[in-house]
Amino acid sequence: MDDKTRNRVLLVLFVGVLMGALDIAIVGPALPTLRDYFGVDDRAAAWIFSIYVLFNLVSTPLMAKLSDSFGRRTIYVMDVAIFAAGSLVVSFAPTFAFVLIGRALQGLGAGGIFPVASAVIGDTFPPEKRGRALGLIGAVFGLAFIIGPILGGVLLMAGWRWLFLINLPVAAAVIVMALRVLPTARRSERLRFDWLGMLTLGVALASLAFGLNRIDTQAFGTSITTVQVWPFLLLALILLAAFYFIEHRAVDPIVRPHLLGNGQLRLANVMSAGAGLGESALVFIPALAIAAFGMSSSTSSFMLMPVVLAMAVGSPLAGRYLDKVGSKSVITVGTTVLAVGMLLLSRSAASLPLFILSGALIGLGLSALLGAPMRYIVLNEAPAEDRGSAQGVLTVFTGVGQLISGALIGAAAASAGGGVVGYSSAHLIIALVSVVLIGLSFGLKGRAAEQATVQANMAQVDAGGN
Repeated sequence: MDDKTRNRVLLVLFVGVLMGALDIAIVGPALPTLRDYFGVDDRAAAWIFSIYVLFNLVSTPLMAKLSDSFGRRTIYVMDVAIFAAGSLVVSFAPTFAFVLIGRALQGLGAGGIFPVASAVIGDTFPPEKRGRALGLIGAVFGLAFIIGPILGGVLLMAGWRWLFLINLPVAAAVIVMALRVLPTARRSERLRFDWLGMLTLGVALASLAFGLNRIDTQAFGTSITTVQVWPFLLLALILLAAFYFIEHRAVDPIVRPHLLGNGQLRLANVMSAGAGLGESALVFIPALAIAAFGMSSSTSSFMLMPVVLAMAVGSPLAGRYLDKVGSKSVITVGTTVLAVGMLLLSRSAASLPLFILSGALIGLGLSALLGAPMRYIVLNEAPAEDRGSAQGVLTVFTGVGQLISGALIGAAAASAGGGVVGYSSAHLIIALVSVVLIGLSFGLKGRAAEQATVQANMAQVDAGGN
C-alpha cells in the first residue's frame, strides 16, 4: 500500500472516530433541553449519557474481536451504520424511551469505531509510521472536546434534534469512503470470544449504574435499603465476583487477571476510574450554568471552554514533567488541582468568574489523569507482551468511572431537587472522590523507584535482543 492510499485510509478512520467522539462532548449542553422537552427529572436525564457509556464499554472488546474474524472493513462499516441508525432514532424519538434506545445504539456503534481503526493502522502502516498515525487518531478525542461545545451551541440554536441529524450525512460519507479504501483481509480462523465474561460484566455494570442512580443522597441510609437500590447493588457485587472467576478460566479473557496482580497497575486502574468520574462530570457543567446564571442551552455549552483550553495547556505540560519529576508527583498535583476545582465549582453558582476559574482548574487537574501519566505507569509496569492488553484494561476502568459518574450525578442532582443545589451537590461528591484520589496517589512509586523499573525493563529488552 502506497503513502497516498494510506493517507486516504487515515482520513476515513479520522472522520469516523471524530464522529463518535463528538457525540460524547456535544450531548452535555443538550441534557437540560432534552430533560425539559420530554418532561423527565435529572435522574432520568443522566441516562442519556450513562446508557451511551454502558453500550460503548460492551461494544469495544466485542467489535475488536469481530473485526479479527470478519475483517476490518466489514465491522468498521457496520459500526458506523449502527451509530447512524442510533442517531436517526434519537432525532425522531417520540418518547424518552426512544431517546435511550437510540443512545444505546450510538454507544454500541461508537464503541467499535476506535479499536477497529487502531487495528486497521496496525495492519496497513509500517512500524515506523504507526506511532504517528495512532497519535493522530488519539488526538481526535481532544479535538472533539474543543469542537464539541462550540458545535453543540450552534446546533442547539436550530433545535436539539440537529445535534443528532448532523451525524447522518457524515456517517454516509464515511461508509462510502470506507467501502472504497479500507482493507478486506481477515484471519482464516474464527477466534473465540469471551461471551460469558462480556455478558456478566455488562449486566453487572448496568445493575451497578441503575442502583446508584436510584439512591437518594439526601436520605442515603433509608434509600439504600429500598427495593430500587439494594437488589441491584447486590446483583452487581455478585456478578463482578463471578466475572473475576470467569476471566481466570477464559481462553481469551476481556480483562487478563494477572494484570490486576500488580499493585501499581491496580492503583493506576482505580485512579483511571476516578478520572472517568471527573471527566463525565464535565457533561453536566452546562446544566449547572443554566440553573445558576439563567443561560440558554446554546450559550451554556461555551462554559466548557475553560476546561477544554486548560486541558490543551495541561496535557503537554504533564507529559513534559513526567521525565523531570516522575508520574507520582504529576498525578498528586493533578488530583489536588482537580479536587480544588470541583470544590470551587460546587460553590460557584453566585459568581461567573469563580465558575470559569473552577473550570480551568478542573481541566488542568484532569490533564494529569486522562493523558500520559497513567499510560506511562502501565507501560512501565506491565510485561512487554501484555502492554496492549494493559492499556485496554485502563480504558475499561476509565469507562466504568464514566458510567458510575453519570449515575451518581443524576442521583445527587435529583435528590437535592435539581437546579443549582442539585448540581452543586453532585459536583461536591466528585470533589470528595478527588480527595480520595489524592490519598491513592501517595501509593504510587516515587521517581527513584520508577526509574529503577524503567532501567530493569530496558535491561530485559536488551537481554531478549541478545
